[in-house]
Amino acid sequence: MQNSLKLAIFALSLSAGAAFAQSPMVQAPAPGTRPAPLVLTSTSFQDGGVIPDKYSMASSSPVSPALSWTGAPANTGAFAIIMHDLDTMPRAAGPDNLHWLIFNIPAGTTSLPEGVANTAQLSDGSTQLVNGGNKIGYLPLGARGVYHHYVIELYALDGKIPVTPQGSRYDATSEILAHTLAHAAYVGRFHLPN
Repeated sequence: MQNSLKLAIFALSLSAGAAFAQSPMVQAPAPGTRPAPLVLTSTSFQDGGVIPDKYSMASSSPVSPALSWTGAPANTGAFAIIMHDLDTMPRAAGPDNLHWLIFNIPAGTTSLPEGVANTAQLSDGSTQLVNGGNKIGYLPLGARGVYHHYVIELYALDGKIPVTPQGSRYDATSEILAHTLAHAAYVGRFHLPN
């Protein structure tokens, strides 16, 4: 009796599964119709790799890393980049240490060069906010002792966001998340010698 009950339940689950799989709500898109994912890359260091000293406080003249991306949705109106250290203690301005927040990067842009100027407003209209070190632009890495994980997040937005250079991280990230079409991330590890 138990075996026949198990077989009946199994047959019922198969028929329900088959019906669900045929539902138009769960059909996979036709081949070639799925958009390419947004992909962030860097020539400065490998994804998951160790970040070189030139992007840190170990350098006498640190610079921001070079970044490039592909696969932005066709209706992208602007880009934003947030770089933060996941391994720091929570701070008043956010849950971690903000190293870089740049937004309203023009829609046609596919890369940022190494060494973006630390000014609030760039010539292309991009805006940079105050970082975790209370300075505009890129904050060089400074973790000591153990490796910290630095995440660079790229957001494709449906348009520019209405935040000024005097705005807060909270203001910018709230607007970024409200206007995100696609997202990509890239991770590096770094620590200064003891």
